[in-house]
Amino acid sequence: MRFYIADNHFHHAKMNTAMDKRGFESLEAMHDYMIKQWNSVVRKNDEVVILGDFSLGKGEETNGILRQLNGKKFLVNGGHDKFLQDRKFDQSLFQWIKPYAEMHDDGRKVVLCHYPIFCYNGQFRTDKDGKPITWMLHGHTHLTEDQELVEQFKDITRSTLRKSKYDNESKTIPVQMIDCFCMLSDYKPLTLDQWIEMEQSGVIKDLIDKRWYYDDKREN
Repeated sequence: MRFYIADNHFHHAKMNTAMDKRGFESLEAMHDYMIKQWNSVVRKNDEVVILGDFSLGKGEETNGILRQLNGKKFLVNGGHDKFLQDRKFDQSLFQWIKPYAEMHDDGRKVVLCHYPIFCYNGQFRTDKDGKPITWMLHGHTHLTEDQELVEQFKDITRSTLRKSKYDNESKTIPVQMIDCFCMLSDYKPLTLDQWIEMEQSGVIKDLIDKRWYYDDKREN
């Protein structure tokens, strides 16, 4: 089983009071909850692709977190993953570390980057029934105005007609981009199918409209 998740921000205490406003009483409480949620779905031999900004901790601090998390871990690094430059960080805790990757997941191509790519490789590829078979998974935008702009771009693109040399008539442009932000899944890594279901159900857009949803959730 392969899972995906982005922007955990371990060892980033300000995530509780600024930007995400995660609402945990302490950094330790945030760590305990995120580790518990991760291990509730990921088993020893599962794969987890982390789409950047995993930890703001130093090398040994990040080693300690990774050793508590189940699964074989892959890192598509983001701008905050400074632990990678720390000589005390154990890089063998990841299967690989890359700024960009392309993989296949159950017959579908997955383009992986911390940052959203609006025109990604394979965007127009479809199966014999015309269904898109390439997905662009990213992080970085959290539940911010940046993600609102991404959602606007997706809406505009999907409503735009385009006629290629292979088509007899104009067709709408496919765009299969998903922000795998950890708060959207209550800090649980999700499979590609689970992220697709969340995207197509409109849950992500709803949570952007209710930006501080998770503060309310923890209070109730």
